[in-house]
Amino acid sequence: MGKNKGTFIIKVDHCQNGTWQGSIVWADENRTERFRSALELFKLMDSAVNNNEMSTETGEGTA
Repeated sequence: MGKNKGTFIIKVDHCQNGTWQGSIVWADENRTERFRSALELFKLMDSAVNNNEMSTETGEGTA
């Protein structure tokens, strides 16, 4: 624990239908994705962290 799992830059463009729309940048991978809801934002973050965690454990994804 205490290990940095990921750095995200989140830009909320606007709020529509009671939720956020915008973009997220996963700084560690320099990857950008658009999201249409807060739930989709959280799923993207969870997926990025879990995929990175799995590749780190297996020794993949490291230079």
